[in-house]
Amino acid sequence: MIAAVASGTPGEEDAGDIPLSQRGPASTEIVARFGFWLFLLSDIVIFAALFAAYAVLAKETAGGPSGAQLFDRTYTLIETACLLASSFTCGMMSLAVERRQGLAIYLWAGITFALGLAFVLMEFFEFLGMVAQGAGPTHSAFLSAFFTLVGTHGLHVTVGLCWLAVMAAQVATLGLRPMVMRRLLCFGLFWHALDIVWIGVFTIVYLGAG
Repeated sequence: MIAAVASGTPGEEDAGDIPLSQRGPASTEIVARFGFWLFLLSDIVIFAALFAAYAVLAKETAGGPSGAQLFDRTYTLIETACLLASSFTCGMMSLAVERRQGLAIYLWAGITFALGLAFVLMEFFEFLGMVAQGAGPTHSAFLSAFFTLVGTHGLHVTVGLCWLAVMAAQVATLGLRPMVMRRLLCFGLFWHALDIVWIGVFTIVYLGAG
């Protein structure tokens, strides 16, 4: 009887003896991270489909200009430098979040936002220049695939900028609560994923244009 009382309800196992697959619901943090990784993977699938479509249609210019005639690689290299630099500053922001350094968070978040905004504006003016030359998305299958792939990435960066602005406001109003820190972590993963996708775009679309 004494042994039974000391060990709890007869037949009940200690939490450490229960396999992970048979334990109760996971914590909110684990569920949020798992769900966000699923979101990122689904986004990668979308970009993979767009890359595949571009690879098939890259030569279908319908007698119009090709990528080699339209793309300014020096201009695009500057775009790429802005986005890759923003990935570094985003990483510094994540370190500041872990260390709970309020001023450093705002500093690195501001630099990340400025670099991301520069990237989006440069891409926007690139699109305007191409349309002004008569190379809009309806001119050929190649241009349709190009505008869809690069435009989808640009839209993701724009959403990321809005997300970053909201997160800065939440840090200012709510402080570094676990919920806010978790959202900042998810933002960092999202931003780095966009950088990886852009490396693929820069390599395949711009450098691969012949």
